[in-house]
Order: sequence, then structure tokens, then C-alpha cells
Amino acid sequence: MTRLRLGLAILGLLALAAIAAPWAAAWLGVDPEMPDLLARQSGPSADHPLGTDELGRDILARLLYGARISLAVGLAAALASTFIGLAAGLLAAWRGGWVDALLMRIADGLLALPALPLLVLLAAMDPAAIGLPRGGALSDVLRIVLILALFGWVGVARLCRAAAISVLARDHVRAARALGVSEARLLRRHVAPALAAPLTVAASLAVAGAILAESTLSFLGLGIQPPASSWGNMLANAQDLVFSAPMAALWPGLAIALAVAGAMLVADGLRARG
Repeated sequence: MTRLRLGLAILGLLALAAIAAPWAAAWLGVDPEMPDLLARQSGPSADHPLGTDELGRDILARLLYGARISLAVGLAAALASTFIGLAAGLLAAWRGGWVDALLMRIADGLLALPALPLLVLLAAMDPAAIGLPRGGALSDVLRIVLILALFGWVGVARLCRAAAISVLARDHVRAARALGVSEARLLRRHVAPALAAPLTVAASLAVAGAILAESTLSFLGLGIQPPASSWGNMLANAQDLVFSAPMAALWPGLAIALAVAGAMLVADGLRARG
């Protein structure tokens, strides 16, 4: 429980910081996307509590706005992956036969593919090729979420399938079927509650994985595009400033580490609790 509470506290503080981003920028009197070449790489001050980056933009404001994008991508990708995996796993366990074989062979094929090169390849595609408008932070977020969900559902599907097969083989479920209980009610009342605990653990791990993946793609220049800020592209912009302005790289790196640690602590706490 201690790990669960600590993880929830970390994620809650990061979420509150992301929500407060507009008020923080207004209080500081800065625009996180507006360069100020006269204040380039300045140290912490009353006007810029964490200093400024290579273009004179306030690091604190960009860090808070970056939290909005990075956490949104992590949460949305985790929810999408969990939903797709839950549907695929339940369908495979419930129908069995060729449906189960087909879904699991697709899952095995995706697991066999090298994930990072494929993520890079898909992220480099023209957004119009997958039906998304070009440009804008929202377009970038949707593109990254779709790409991560495309690969992230496999582990959830296999987990749900194994748990659902176990539940469907129990005597009380067989008795319910013999009494004429509908399949929809059977899945809702008997199977779904048994999947709640493993699903919450898998979703928490998926949040951590999605935040890391988005940061990696943005660091490589294939994720969230400037002037919008995410922790990944803040790290990419700061990689040439490691010696001249190391704090520009420290803060987004620390934010990524905290978010991933928080999600992992939540998953670990839920696993121990279940």
C-alpha cells in the first residue's frame, strides 16, 4: 500500500502541475512558445525560476506544458491499448477455435517484430497517410497514441485471454451457462470482475511504457514537434547544452523519471495488493 500511495502521489502531483500550467505561465508573465533571444540560457531567477533554454524560453513553463502532452499521451495510449487488448483477449477466450488462433497469431507476429524500429518508421510517416491532419500538437498526440496503441495491446490481450479462459472453465460459470444465463451477462458478471486486478496492473505499466516511448520518439524528432513542448523534445533541444546549461536537460529528464517511477510504483502496489 505504501508503494501504491507513493506512486499515486507522484502522478497526482504531476497531473496537478500539468493542470496548473496556464496559471503558472500567466503568473510568471511568459509565453512557453515565444523565444527571447536576449535571455538565452539564463540561470534561475525570480522571472525564470528554472532558467531559460537555448531560445530564451522559460523552462518551468515549458516543463509544465510538456507535462500536459507527455501525461496525456501516456494515459491515452494506455487506455487505448488496454481497451483493444481487453476486447481481443475476451473475444479469443470466449469464441475459441479459429478466432482464438487468428488473434493469437497476430499477437505473436507483433511480438516478434522489433518494436523500436517499427515505431520510428511509423512515426516518420506522413500523418495524412493514416488519416490525420498535418501539423499541430493535437495531430502529433493522436498520431503517437495510435502508433503506441497498435503495438501496446498485445500483452494485455494475452493476459486477458489467459485469465478469461481460467474463469470460463470454473464450475459456477458452467452451471450459469447450463441455467441459460446469456453470454453477455456471463462475461459481465463473472469474467470481467476477475480481469479487473490484472488489467489495472497492465494499464499502469502501459502508462510508463507510453511515456518512455513518446519521449524517445520526440527526442528523435519524430514525436511532438516544436514549438509545442513535451519532455522528450525538451531533452532533444538540450542535448547540445549539457555542458553550457545542464539544468535545461536535467529538469525534463527528472520529470520523465518521476512519471515512469510513479506509474511503476502504482503497478507494483496494485500487484502486491491483488
